[in-house]
Amino acid sequence: MTPPDYEYLRKLLKDHSGLDLSADKQYLIESRLLPLSRKCGLAGISELVQKMKGGASTIVAQVVEAMTTNETFFFRDKVPFDHFRDSIVPEVLKARAARKSIRIWCAAGSTGQEPYSLAMSLKEMSAALAGWRIEIIATDLSQEVLEKSKAGIYSQFEVQRGLPIQMLVKYFKQNGELWQINADIRAMVQHRQLNLLHDFSQLGMFDVIFCRNVLIYFDQDTKINIFGRLAKSMEADGFLVLGAAETVVGLTDVFKPFPDKRGLYRPNAARAATAAMPKIAAMAGR
Repeated sequence: MTPPDYEYLRKLLKDHSGLDLSADKQYLIESRLLPLSRKCGLAGISELVQKMKGGASTIVAQVVEAMTTNETFFFRDKVPFDHFRDSIVPEVLKARAARKSIRIWCAAGSTGQEPYSLAMSLKEMSAALAGWRIEIIATDLSQEVLEKSKAGIYSQFEVQRGLPIQMLVKYFKQNGELWQINADIRAMVQHRQLNLLHDFSQLGMFDVIFCRNVLIYFDQDTKINIFGRLAKSMEADGFLVLGAAETVVGLTDVFKPFPDKRGLYRPNAARAATAAMPKIAAMAGR
């Protein structure tokens, strides 16, 4: 891959997905895009770049998908799901007692392990949630991973990573070497293709937003922009859950850390109400 090809790909990925690659990540592009080049019947990455420069939008979409498909597994990191069970849901139950509904958004939901982990957690609390309306919206930039999430079919390796054996037995059915999550759990999750760089206000308001392990790939200005828009999509007493390596501290004051709960944040009502509207149209046109 030539330096100009690498710079072209860096800019394309940042403009289309927010992925901000440093100058030393050439190996990552090669490992992800060489297989795609072969799949497209091309000699290498340079030919791939030439096709994209020539207006091959299908290849552009495949390149973005190949570079933004990230690792996930059931109950990843465990701590956020403990917060969800022990702190978030009990508070939402009190705050929404009159409405009896809860809306949850999994941004960058990938192949479904995170939204289904939340669905199973809620199923475990079904007695307390009897009569409640539960909505879990899973979004991702990649249509391919969303299709896998909708199907809810996982390999033995995938179900062994983080999923307690009792939940595997309780909520999955085995079919040969594959496992499919039960239809009632799948029905709890709605899927939408969405780019976080674009306007997501059409999704409505949420009580809980899981936005984990995706903002680490964005530059500072993009993170600040997204945090501002997340605050506008969240109820004033809602909860934001970030990944272990992510924080709002030093970036924005539209959210404030939840005391003694790593990765858990709440809207800063005074700031969220006056946060300037970001230039969504400009970003969406990238």
